Amino acid sequence: MAKAWHLTSRPQGLPTIDNFALRELPDAPLEIDQLRVHNLWLSVDPYMRGRMNDAKSYATGFQIDQPMTGGAIGKVTESRMEGFAPGDLILHMGGWRDGGVIGLDMMPKGLPAEALAAGLTPQTFLHNMGLTGGTAWIGLLRIASARPGDTVFVSAAAGAVGSAVVQIAKAREMTVIGSAGGAEKSGWVLDLGADAVIDYKAGPVLPQLAAALERLGKPGIDVYFDNVGGEHLDAAFATANDFARFAICGMIDVYNDGKPQEMKYLIRSIPARIRMEGFIYTDQFIECMEEFHADMGALIASGAVTMRETVRDGLASAPDAFLGLFSGQNIGKMLVRL
Repeated sequence: MAKAWHLTSRPQGLPTIDNFALRELPDAPLEIDQLRVHNLWLSVDPYMRGRMNDAKSYATGFQIDQPMTGGAIGKVTESRMEGFAPGDLILHMGGWRDGGVIGLDMMPKGLPAEALAAGLTPQTFLHNMGLTGGTAWIGLLRIASARPGDTVFVSAAAGAVGSAVVQIAKAREMTVIGSAGGAEKSGWVLDLGADAVIDYKAGPVLPQLAAALERLGKPGIDVYFDNVGGEHLDAAFATANDFARFAICGMIDVYNDGKPQEMKYLIRSIPARIRMEGFIYTDQFIECMEEFHADMGALIASGAVTMRETVRDGLASAPDAFLGLFSGQNIGKMLVRL
């Protein structure tokens, strides 16, 4: 039998392993428009924390004592769904499990054979060619309208989304300042091409950001790509040029404790005429999916965009991999390999 992780209780603050249980999934013959899959890779992402709450959100919440879901790469072993055959590799939302039966509600999509033949690994469609790469591309280029010559500040620049933002921005001739925690992550952000990096674990963000701008000869930032919130967001307000654009992707700093965010420099949004917009990549993904895949595919093929993967092995490791996102255990994309 296949097994899946179930949410057994609503977390209060940071989740613990006691909020999850690994249980068998009932077996059943396939019905029309269903696939049986064997999963190869699972994605864990910060947005999943919000799905563990009993609150209205853009993503359907996890139900208590029901199998959890998320992005996954699987191989079809049996099909009664048109367009899919045994052996096909697919991207789908039947994650947090080692396999089983999925239907159209899990949004299965075949991986393009030409991309795999060109050397892309299947799990690339869980990061740079998928959710995180698409989020970076849309947030930077569509939401923030970033353009060559802009100075871009990126928080969580060593994460899956942030590292993609750094590289897309550099490929388009922007000046990039990234923020990361610790020497190893900061060094990797510089390796990706960032013009400067600040280590938020080494001291307050604002003085480091101001010093980086001075070293680069820049009066301020034109674009802020926010993955963190809190102190990083306030530092962006403090250093923003007139008509700066903020793409608000995530605020992992407050996902677990919901603490109030003190914004000393929020008032600068008025005289600087700052435009700040929260976004979900699915809002625009369908209309620009073809352009994104073509552009990102070319960037990856040229070597302009790469990804570092932090891999945990085995279905049993999925909760630990997820929780590791909130203690900075990942560099690049956190994945579970089955």
